[in-house]
Amino acid sequence: MAAPAGTAPSATPASAVSPHRIEQGFFSRTLPFWLLLPTLLVLLAIQVVPGLFSFFLSTQTFERGEQMFVGLRNFERVFSSSAFNASLFHTLFFLIGYVTLTLIAAFVIAQILNRKLRLSPFYITVIFVPWVLSDVVVGLIFRLFIVPDYGLFSSFFANPGIFPPKGISILTTPAAPPLVSGVPFPPAPALIYLIFASAWKALPFITLLILAALQTVSREVIESAAIDGADGWRTVRHITFPLILPTLIVALFNLTLNGVNGVGLVFSLTGGGPGTATEVLSYLLYTIGFGRLDFGRAAALSVFMAIINLTLILLTLRISRSEREA
Repeated sequence: MAAPAGTAPSATPASAVSPHRIEQGFFSRTLPFWLLLPTLLVLLAIQVVPGLFSFFLSTQTFERGEQMFVGLRNFERVFSSSAFNASLFHTLFFLIGYVTLTLIAAFVIAQILNRKLRLSPFYITVIFVPWVLSDVVVGLIFRLFIVPDYGLFSSFFANPGIFPPKGISILTTPAAPPLVSGVPFPPAPALIYLIFASAWKALPFITLLILAALQTVSREVIESAAIDGADGWRTVRHITFPLILPTLIVALFNLTLNGVNGVGLVFSLTGGGPGTATEVLSYLLYTIGFGRLDFGRAAALSVFMAIINLTLILLTLRISRSEREA
């Protein structure tokens, strides 16, 4: 029945709203949080809490069974040590060689596979095999190749005609005298061999990453460039490379993060030797923490490496965002 003239329809009072509807609305708005909560709790337990505890340990020292607060002294001890300076140079040289070699090889292989060869699926399967192997297994395989006397490549490296004057042994030949005092360059043969082993391990994932990006490049664009007279190199340089640049940036930082934090290959392949010729930052952290049981210095070094990782992640996010906005 219509309301009497001159009277406004009565509004539903706020108290008459169903409490069930209010609760249902709150739950609907916060549903993503509740779905993510188990994962957030796991990350809190295995990453955030240990990270904060590492920062706490970096300000402590343990002497004669007693724990004492020392402030930033552990950082001072780490940064002033010759082992840290040498491992920092080893890490830089390793990263430059490892990242460059892996990116170039992955790009070339991805270009070949992108030509739709008859057995491309088979080749992709074979190439992916190293990725499923652990770092320790890969290190042991490459170590067996160079074990003196009976290693598959030991006679090749020991040939004085190829490596004068007396040949080399990857596991025992030290680095040549440094060109600049205090800078461990040129590196030992073991560090170069470690670069090749690490690149072989990382090659499958980076190859598939670049291959997926190449398959998004329009064939019509490539054919148009060929009609206009662009050769293969110009097509790659001016068309293919700019279009897959965001993927290459992601691959670059992925390799850098793995190179900074990887310790399994060093542990199983060279053990940091000969001497300390392959002692990178991650292996120095392992040596200080589990070899010398100096957990304060190890925690200080881990905080330094965490800052490096955080910087690389922020750079990746910023560059990726700028590429999307361009």
